Amino acid sequence: MKITPPVPVSVDKMTIDVSEIEGLLQAPPMNLPAWQDASFLLGDGRTMFIRSMTDQDVPMLLDFMKLVMQEEKDFYDIVGARVYAEILGVKRKRLKDPFTLLGLIDGEFVGFANGRFMNKEIALSLHTMAFSRRGKVGWAMYYAKTYYALEVCKANQWWSTFESYNGWRMAGLAMAQPTLPWPEYQHELGGAKIYYVNQDSWNASLKGWLPNYIGNDMDFNPTDEVRKANEVMRMPDKLEL
Repeated sequence: MKITPPVPVSVDKMTIDVSEIEGLLQAPPMNLPAWQDASFLLGDGRTMFIRSMTDQDVPMLLDFMKLVMQEEKDFYDIVGARVYAEILGVKRKRLKDPFTLLGLIDGEFVGFANGRFMNKEIALSLHTMAFSRRGKVGWAMYYAKTYYALEVCKANQWWSTFESYNGWRMAGLAMAQPTLPWPEYQHELGGAKIYYVNQDSWNASLKGWLPNYIGNDMDFNPTDEVRKANEVMRMPDKLEL
C-alpha cells in the first residue's frame, strides 16, 4: 500500500538485502539438546536404530513421501502430504524448533516421528509413521519422541492429535491421554482436539509405558554392530502400509 510521506525524504527508493528479511521470517532457534542415538529391541526380536534426521536424508525422504501421499487408506494421503511439508519446512527453515527421528532396521527406513517446540513449556507432536507392520514400530517411534520432549528437553506438556484410528489407538487410548477443552484449545494440525501428557503423568506411569508393554527399553548405547548395520539408509522396496 502506497502512502505519500508526510515530510520531504532524501531517498524515495530503497534496496533491501534479502538476508535482512530472512532474519524476520526465520524464527531464532531454541538451544535444544541433541537426540542421542538409541536402539530398541522390538517385540518381534528385530533391533531398530533410532537417530535424528540429517540434511542428507531429506531428498530421499521427500521422494518416499510422494509415494505415501498417493495412498488413501488409513489417511496416509493427508499424513504423507503434511509430513512432506514438515520435512521441507526443516530444510527451508520454516518450522520452529523441529525435531525428527528416523527408525532403521539393518539400514532400511521403517519408522518416522517428528514434532516441534512451541516454547520451552510446550512441545507439539506432529506425525508418527511406521512402514513395517511387525514389532510395534510405530509405538516405539512415538515413545521415542515423547521421551525426547519430556525426559531430555524437560517440556512441561506434550500435545498430540491423531488423524488416523490406528494412531489414536496406539497413543491416545493406550496411554490414556486426556484432552484439553475444545475448541478453546486446538492443535495446529487442522484445529483438532489436543491430547496431552504432562510431567506428572509422564513420571507417574507413562515413562514406563512402552517398556512395560513390549518388555524392553531404549538403549542409548547402541552396539558397534547396530551402528554399522545402519550406516547407510535405504528406502523400503515397497510400501508396507
